Amino acid sequence: MSADTSSSASRHRIGGSLQLPASSTRQQMRRLRRVQRMARMMDSSFKVPGTPIKFGWDSIVGLVPGVGDLVSVATGAWLLREAYGAGVTRGTLVKMVGNIAVDATVGTVPLVGDVFDVFWKANLRNARLLEKHLSD
Repeated sequence: MSADTSSSASRHRIGGSLQLPASSTRQQMRRLRRVQRMARMMDSSFKVPGTPIKFGWDSIVGLVPGVGDLVSVATGAWLLREAYGAGVTRGTLVKMVGNIAVDATVGTVPLVGDVFDVFWKANLRNARLLEKHLSD
């Protein structure tokens, strides 16, 4: 048996090409799937026709003053709780909080925040941080 074969046998496949170490628990994998689903829904559910630009419900709800900011921060807080429950490091949590803080801060500026939100995608960034943590 080659090293590659035995190495891949000790890893769990999730989604596309991501393979988590066998030491990742089913609960961690479920958390990752939930976080990825929510991040895609909030940040990239829709595509602007004829462009590569994607946006999600976060951008749409963000058009409603106050409510959009609250929904965005609440989603980010939920994602943080999931990441904490998956055992991410303090450093990764700090990066996640930073992504949410940038999104929330710029999001308070009318129109500029709405456009920024289409490109910043804090939830997808944080989902990738969780994925990276679990794949290491």
